[in-house]
Amino acid sequence: MNELSLGLLYGGATLLVMLSGMPIAFALGMVAVVFMYFFMPGSSLDTVTQNVYEEMASVTLLSIPLFILKGAAIGKSAAGRDLYLALHAWLHRIPGGLGIANVFACALFAAMAGSSPATCSAIGSAGIPEMRSRGYSPGFAAGIIAAGGTLGILLPPSITMILYAVAAEQSLGRLFLAGIGPGLLMVVLFSLYAVSRYRKEYAQALASHAAGGVKSSYLDQQQYTLREKVEMLPRVLPFVILLTGVMVALYGGYATPSETAGLGAALALALIAIIYGLWRPRQLQPILSGTLRESTMLMFIIGMSLLYSYVMSYLHISQSTAEWIVALALSKWALLAVILVMVMVLGFFLPPVSIILMTAPIILPPLKAAGFDLIWFGVIMTIVMEMGLIHPPVGLNLFVIRNIAPDIPLRDVILGVLPFLLLMFVAIILCCLLPGIITVLPDAIMGLSTK
Repeated sequence: MNELSLGLLYGGATLLVMLSGMPIAFALGMVAVVFMYFFMPGSSLDTVTQNVYEEMASVTLLSIPLFILKGAAIGKSAAGRDLYLALHAWLHRIPGGLGIANVFACALFAAMAGSSPATCSAIGSAGIPEMRSRGYSPGFAAGIIAAGGTLGILLPPSITMILYAVAAEQSLGRLFLAGIGPGLLMVVLFSLYAVSRYRKEYAQALASHAAGGVKSSYLDQQQYTLREKVEMLPRVLPFVILLTGVMVALYGGYATPSETAGLGAALALALIAIIYGLWRPRQLQPILSGTLRESTMLMFIIGMSLLYSYVMSYLHISQSTAEWIVALALSKWALLAVILVMVMVLGFFLPPVSIILMTAPIILPPLKAAGFDLIWFGVIMTIVMEMGLIHPPVGLNLFVIRNIAPDIPLRDVILGVLPFLLLMFVAIILCCLLPGIITVLPDAIMGLSTK
């Protein structure tokens, strides 16, 4: 069987098994083992566990469960709610300040937790009811939280970026730094949209009340004294200091990513014990069990994805596909567009973890040959995968929103996220036109890249 037929059979079998409803890790592992049995030497089956172990024996991957523990410790406490309330108090005088507070809270919590669903859930559980009680439309409240939650895979420490650094053999520190500029860009774009949307909805509420309609909560502005604002800070600042300390330890060269993750996890557990009194075994059990469950699931997906990629490489499917892409002789930017569209389509069905590990052997060689900086592309790819998290019909964050606000119709949630999808597309265009948005920070702190 030639490589084209084998590749089509491999891809078709994968799609068929996934559409059957089988969990992703089992689906990828089963397809890989079946193709090893029929198309590879019989002895290869004896080395399945060895291959998976060797692929996963990376010190960088060790940081994943530790970052998950750090995120779980913060996410299971009231830190997200307190962070949101403090930002709301300080920003409430700005037009659309409540929406901006949600964006900023999502960005800061994402940087502390490193998880999109956790950010969406922690900030949304406080932010959505608050916005709705102030008169904001349900769709806008849901959309801004769903979109803000996606920052969890872009702003460091991002588990998605850890996996990309391993797959692309790039510096994790540079990749983390590269995500900060685009992350801040999207925070600005989301905040500007929040102001614009607020002015529109406020004008509609004012016109309706002037015409004799019911007075909307939009027209009632809650006021905070300086004392109330200051009193909210002691619970928030320690976590911001934790975030700053972890970043300084990583980028200052004082600790490796794994050591940084361990330090962050230990300090997060200490902070929730001191600030929220969460130190008893019964209180820590949800944090530890949640970390174990999520880490096991994620590492299982990683292991099976790596095995899947190994089989694809052994059968020369990935190499042949990469050569075929190069043979198309597409222009540099046409090549990038085709690959990003493919990543977006895969995002409808697969989580970012699987997309990275399955596609890296295929897409990275042509991109490198075309002259693209793989650190720059990793950030662009991450933004595209962010779009997949909120893109209907199966964006993960849409279902997180439905879980924390089940009374908001799915149609309203989808309509609420569409403007943010457009803003993410604008961010991608800006990063393509001005690549320094991504590269200037890592180049300034860690020097010019040699890759």
